[in-house]
Amino acid sequence: MARKVSYVVQYKRKREGKTDYKKRFSLLKSRKPRLVVRKSNKNMNTQIVGYAVDGDNVIASANSRELEGYGWKLAKSNIPSAYLTGYMCGKKAMVKKIDSAVVDLGLQPVVKSSRLFAAVRGAIDAGLDIKAGDDIFEDNNRLMGGHIKIDKLDIPKEIDKIKKKIDKKIK
Repeated sequence: MARKVSYVVQYKRKREGKTDYKKRFSLLKSRKPRLVVRKSNKNMNTQIVGYAVDGDNVIASANSRELEGYGWKLAKSNIPSAYLTGYMCGKKAMVKKIDSAVVDLGLQPVVKSSRLFAAVRGAIDAGLDIKAGDDIFEDNNRLMGGHIKIDKLDIPKEIDKIKKKIDKKIK
């Protein structure tokens, strides 16, 4: 005797805990590109992603490993490098005529003053129009590396030099 099935199998990415489809749908309803920020133990990744029916399109992207090409000698997983990665991605997006975006942090925990929001702040400073409250961002001293002490290296000056190199190279 056949019985009626009383459950529905969820999508694979939902079952694996990789995608929150409610959150994704609410981000897509804005009809703006998404600033996708992802962190790993050693690097930061930022992307400007546009929606398409047959799959999302990456419009601009930046990885903290690219900072080595601009002269960054410090770690690629700290707050200043996250800021510079977001700044670089924001500049690349501005070149491709993207002027606004919504933030997509995925399933990562939202923590005030984290590397994620340092990258968002970098994209905002690059010229992207992103709606975010000022209380979620790190203070400028930590954003510019004031909390990192390394002999014979002035980190805020290094960040300014690299920002100028990014501005010069990405036009």
